[in-house]
Order: sequence, then structure tokens, then C-alpha cells
Amino acid sequence: MSTLALLVLLLLVAVVVLLAAGAAYVVHRHPSWAQPLGAAFGAVTVMGTLVGVILAR
Repeated sequence: MSTLALLVLLLLVAVVVLLAAGAAYVVHRHPSWAQPLGAAFGAVTVMGTLVGVILAR
């Protein structure tokens, strides 16, 4: 795997971790937002899976 691909993967992981932390904070402060944030996490999971498949090729 090239250095550029590893850097992109590292940045993607950092962004996902920051999004997860932000979403956990929002759900903690506003419990009624749990359903929309669950759908957003589903979208992030699908996007991460697609990027992982592309990088694996």
C-alpha cells in the first residue's frame, strides 16, 4: 500500500473518530436526537466500508 493511501486512511479514521465523539456528545446533551444520529452513523458506516473496499483493491 502506498504512503498516500495510508495517509488518506489515517485521515479518514481521524474524521470518523471525531464524528463519533461529536455525535456521542450531542446524544448525551439532547437524547431526542438519537434516532437521526443513528441514521447518520449508518451512513458513515456504509461510506467507511466502501472506502475500505476501494483501498483493499
